[in-house]
Amino acid sequence: MVPSWIVIGAVTFAIMIGSFFITPRDVKWFARLSRPRWLVFEPLIPIIWTVIFICGAASANFVWQKNPGSLITWVLMGLYLLLEIITIAYIPAMLRWRSLRVGEILGSVGVILGVLLTLSVLPISKLAALLLVPYLVWSPVGTYTTEELIQLNPQDA
Repeated sequence: MVPSWIVIGAVTFAIMIGSFFITPRDVKWFARLSRPRWLVFEPLIPIIWTVIFICGAASANFVWQKNPGSLITWVLMGLYLLLEIITIAYIPAMLRWRSLRVGEILGSVGVILGVLLTLSVLPISKLAALLLVPYLVWSPVGTYTTEELIQLNPQDA
């Protein structure tokens, strides 16, 4: 039997990598947008999200290990998966529709789902909940940044 951490890691990695194949080619639109002056960390964003997804996968593995195969565990795995898909969908959806508002909506949904997931896993594993804190900290930063982009580029909202 394949260890759960390998399965969870492989699913996380596949979704992350899969996003590169579904990202629309029209990144010129996003590249030409005005950025806030304080957005000096933009080159680090892929690294930051990679760390966050690793923490999320580790969190999911701790939850799975507490009660493998139970209905509640499967529901929580579905929530982890939904959170990753919503997070990964931010760039492709925003580019496809050339709409910063789409990104802001997906970011806001991700923040809410992240909070709900964290509160749901807290009674199961404090460590699993703690591993979701990077998402809870960073996701609102991304959503706020998108709102700032809307203010600087209202024609692209």
